[in-house]
Amino acid sequence: TTVYLEQELHQALRLKAVVTGRSLSQLINEMIREHLSEDADDLRAFRDRADEPVVDYESLLEDLRTHGKL
Repeated sequence: TTVYLEQELHQALRLKAVVTGRSLSQLINEMIREHLSEDADDLRAFRDRADEPVVDYESLLEDLRTHGKL
């Protein structure tokens, strides 16, 4: 697999690899796993909240005003 990185990102990754004693591949794989895991967490949160009522923005503002929050 070939990945083309911006020069600055490539340099930062190379430096991090040296400092941490890991390879570029290890760093990239770890970062991708973390990112995909965050996506999975977000999707789970959306699914968990799917049955919550939807409040439109104007109603939210009115409720905040009514309760002295604005």
